[in-house]
Amino acid sequence: MKQVRDAFPIFRHHPELVYLDSAATAHKPDAVIDALSQFYAKDYATVHRAIYRSSMRATELYHEARETVRRFINADSVDEVVFTRNTTESIHLVSRTFDLKRGDEVLLSELEHHSNLVPWQMLAQEKGIVLKWIKVLDNGALDLSLPFSEKTKLVAITHVSNVTGTVTPIQEIVREARRVGAAVLVDGAQAAPHMSVDVQALDIDFYAFSGHKCYGPTGIGVLYGKRERLMAMPPLQGGGAMVDRVDFEKSTYQEPPLRFEAGTPMVGSAIGLMAALHFLLSVGLNRAAEWEHRLLSIATNRLESIDGCRIIGTAPGKGPIVTFTIDGVHPLDLAAWLDCQNIAIRTGHLCAQPLLRRFGCEAAARASFAVYNTEEDVERFIQAVQKGAGEILISR
Repeated sequence: MKQVRDAFPIFRHHPELVYLDSAATAHKPDAVIDALSQFYAKDYATVHRAIYRSSMRATELYHEARETVRRFINADSVDEVVFTRNTTESIHLVSRTFDLKRGDEVLLSELEHHSNLVPWQMLAQEKGIVLKWIKVLDNGALDLSLPFSEKTKLVAITHVSNVTGTVTPIQEIVREARRVGAAVLVDGAQAAPHMSVDVQALDIDFYAFSGHKCYGPTGIGVLYGKRERLMAMPPLQGGGAMVDRVDFEKSTYQEPPLRFEAGTPMVGSAIGLMAALHFLLSVGLNRAAEWEHRLLSIATNRLESIDGCRIIGTAPGKGPIVTFTIDGVHPLDLAAWLDCQNIAIRTGHLCAQPLLRRFGCEAAARASFAVYNTEEDVERFIQAVQKGAGEILISR
């Protein structure tokens, strides 16, 4: 994997950096940086609005980016691929435009990131929908005695937990949802960079993920939606290329996906995302997953040998995330110590406060792995955790 690591300039500029926070955001390979630079230097123009050559070229690249996403997740049509700013905006788009009425039930899990929890709480306060919860077992897996009812209209669930690393059984959940006629939205922010996603095979209605976690730019996300679902949803915002005809009295709108892309779109970011997905495919998602899980296994085994260390989430088949606490050591103190050793991890509530409280803590430390990490990274991380924890405990 050395060739893969060499593709990331951050490690050329900071060769001592051990970056273990890719679940928050991933670094960018040369291919993405070059694609962005070339677009802004040579091909920049707006899209869908002019016939001069640079605009036509920008529009062509934008459509090519949408087709790349379609292939990446195996959507049936480019019309099912909506560009948003990030996973959060994708989920908000569905929560604001999917047909839900007072008394309808939305089923969530206790694993959810705030981005797939707060939008539904806001909707419950405004519309009177009812939120129901899939419980989490002590090892981080879901309790699959699912609380469906005839009132369940939508299931909104993570594909991979950003805390426990749990990979949720999407196909089993979809089967139960279909039994009561419910739609399924999947938060794929932690899955898309690390595993092959086939939205047709999963038979889901919506899938959301972010470009910046897939080694692409910030400010670009994706909402996949089955065409019939998107056709039934009104636009969330108005203006720009989302309109068909505008009169003083009323307006009509484009069909999806343009219906949901008001204003000037994130052209450069979409082109950067295209380069990132090509990079991921060139590495090979299966190859990347094998490598990341190797690093996860080494880190997990070594952490388990540290006195007082507790790993949160031990379900089989996890994503490349290990979240942990150490008795008597505050995660923020540990992170500060590690930063002095040029090791970057995430600490705090991890944007999943209810889930951490489910496991009896308000804060934890998290290391997450990506294609550019090495076994040496893991070794330096473990040694620093052992030494840092010991010195923090002695100082107290």
